[in-house]
Amino acid sequence: MAKLTSYLEEYSKILIVGADNVGSHQMQKIRHQLRGQAVVLMGKNTMVRKVLRESQGSNPKVAALLPLVVKNVGFVFTNGDLNAVKKILLENRVGAAAKAGTIAPNDVIVPAGPTGMEPTQTTFLQALNIPSKINKGQVEIVSDVHLIKKGEKVGQSEATLLQKLGKRPFSYGLLLENVYDNGAVYEPHVLELTDEDMIAKFRNGVSNVACLSLQIGYPTQASLPHALSNAYKKVLAIAVETEYTFPAAQQIKDFLKNPGAFAVAAAPAADTKKADDKKPAAKVEAKVEAKAGVRMMTICSEEVDFSEMIRLVNLVL
Repeated sequence: MAKLTSYLEEYSKILIVGADNVGSHQMQKIRHQLRGQAVVLMGKNTMVRKVLRESQGSNPKVAALLPLVVKNVGFVFTNGDLNAVKKILLENRVGAAAKAGTIAPNDVIVPAGPTGMEPTQTTFLQALNIPSKINKGQVEIVSDVHLIKKGEKVGQSEATLLQKLGKRPFSYGLLLENVYDNGAVYEPHVLELTDEDMIAKFRNGVSNVACLSLQIGYPTQASLPHALSNAYKKVLAIAVETEYTFPAAQQIKDFLKNPGAFAVAAAPAADTKKADDKKPAAKVEAKVEAKAGVRMMTICSEEVDFSEMIRLVNLVL
């Protein structure tokens, strides 16, 4: 297995693939399309494990491959884009008929509609509990039938029915099982993650860190903005309820004492004002106060001096 030893030294990425029901012609076609991007290596599991154990001395990372060498598997070595290699493997799958005794790689659903079978075949469908009727001289299936479930063994009757219907429900090729990337081993679905997925997961992690930090009172970079904001709200609430004041709090106090004084800041446009004149006075006043309140909070948030806020927080604490 000199090839395997050299490939382990030359390549840092490996796709571990299942090779059940893959013929030699199909394998040759896959090798041809992967030429220049990756190489496929198949071998006996005992020999592969022996080479991996011997290679651990010079490359300890390959020890992660040992538990993966089970059943009928092969290695696809590459230093390029794993997604590009994966795409080629998925494109080189061939259709196959359902054979009795094989394990179904996917669900098989027989759709409703005409089957092209003669009326004498209705008893065959009845034996499989498939509702049918005679329509225009041929058997017609009344509703969709979930004939075979993924992972189940295909029976003789199911295989015969699919053959009569001319269905080739299965497809076979090199099945991606695991990914080895410079010592790390992960499942194939990780290759499907996009940049947006990674950003969303990172944001979710930062949010969890911030929540945990706030709950246990341990400051972190993620929780600091929230902690300062919460502390500022407490300082502002204390200033409103006491004689102590500072510029931003004073504006809030003035607004609470005389909301009408800030009506100019929230006055609507001229045409809107004419329309409001027709409304009841109470509704107009409430609307002006609400807009003034929003403007007041905006002013305070724009004029916050964080250094001053931190000093006030320290005074309270």
